[in-house]
Amino acid sequence: QWYQRRVRGQTRRDSQSGASSSSVAQDEEGLKGPQVVLENTFQLAPKDSQKFPTKKAEDIMKNVFLTHLLDSKYNSDTCKNLTTQITETVKTQVKAELGNNNRFKVVVLVMIGANFGQGARVASRCLWYPQFDRFAQYEYHNESLFAVGIVYGVYYE
Repeated sequence: QWYQRRVRGQTRRDSQSGASSSSVAQDEEGLKGPQVVLENTFQLAPKDSQKFPTKKAEDIMKNVFLTHLLDSKYNSDTCKNLTTQITETVKTQVKAELGNNNRFKVVVLVMIGANFGQGARVASRCLWYPQFDRFAQYEYHNESLFAVGIVYGVYYE
């Protein structure tokens, strides 16, 4: 009987005593007024101004790769942490470029390996809608390492 349960913005105890929901929201959560719930927009396609910026994503990857990897030597221990750091930096900068009102899921893949003169191919497969989903890629190599970065911008409804 004394358990707390939400019933249309009121607790069970307050609904029995006749307290209003606005006072409950102000007392319990420190809010002023009723809480606003937004409806889904069901937007199935991005607007022209909201398309994924592939060129800007490539420029971001280029800048991040050059700042982190310029004149660096390959070491498996340091490159493991460097890969994670580069991935997070690229992801946050691309999300900042997209802004808050975006509908793109941003996925970043970065691979760093030793450059011993061997050939390497990096491939990935995705299931997506080619009209709206985009990707950007950048490659960097010096005498001791190579790095490949891919940023996927997948539109979701």
